[in-house]
Amino acid sequence: MTDMLPGPVESNEAIRLALRSWPEVEEYLKHCKGVIIPLGSTEQHGPTGAIGTDALTAEAIALDVGRRTGVLVTPAQAFGMAEHHLGFAGTMSLQPATLLAVLHDLVLSLARHGFERVFVINGHGGNIATTKAAFAQAHGTAASRGLAVAPKLRCRLSNWFMSGPVMQQARDLYGSKEGHHATPSEIAVTLQVEPSLISKQRPLDDPAPAGPIHGPEDFRRRHPDGRMGSHPSLATAEHGATFLETAATALSEDLRRFLKEA
Repeated sequence: MTDMLPGPVESNEAIRLALRSWPEVEEYLKHCKGVIIPLGSTEQHGPTGAIGTDALTAEAIALDVGRRTGVLVTPAQAFGMAEHHLGFAGTMSLQPATLLAVLHDLVLSLARHGFERVFVINGHGGNIATTKAAFAQAHGTAASRGLAVAPKLRCRLSNWFMSGPVMQQARDLYGSKEGHHATPSEIAVTLQVEPSLISKQRPLDDPAPAGPIHGPEDFRRRHPDGRMGSHPSLATAEHGATFLETAATALSEDLRRFLKEA
């Protein structure tokens, strides 16, 4: 499927689906059947991290991947499954069944128009299980509805923070202080993407270690400031730039391979 590789572009505007007209999308589909969906969450990220961290990072990396590959990028799905963070002000969560329905419907909408490869760039660990379930349901629905694209429809979940090169870079920079939530790696990306967030950074005491999660009240009790073993004060915008480069490079290669698969 080498005809599904349009090639790099110079600007975000060229690959943002929200800025295309429908005739432009129809023309695009004559040459490429791939599309990128940035998936995030709107949830607390410790006392200094932006509530939109997971959506900001997913969208920034998705747009970079889109520029490198020429693949269209949809608007970010900024709300995810963040039930366990509801003990902190500002968190907005979808229940798993709701997120599953949203992703199922988005995939089916794209498939109806002829998109065959849906590449989801995810910024939140709590979305993983539900997203995979949504893919399975969407494949079944596409087949049961007799959509022409059904035999060729493929969906791929790519969690940027779990990419091997990104994880290695985080270990090199932060060691065990990377932690599990409100991590310096993800905070660093937000500092690069949105410089106003730098003013929120300050030194913090040692966080509560990572552990089990049994609902929002229990999470707040175990992790009173929202962090799980992480030291986000180690993050810098310069680190964020390198994480963006590392993640976009790795995910662009993953996307190119995905578009070529039979």
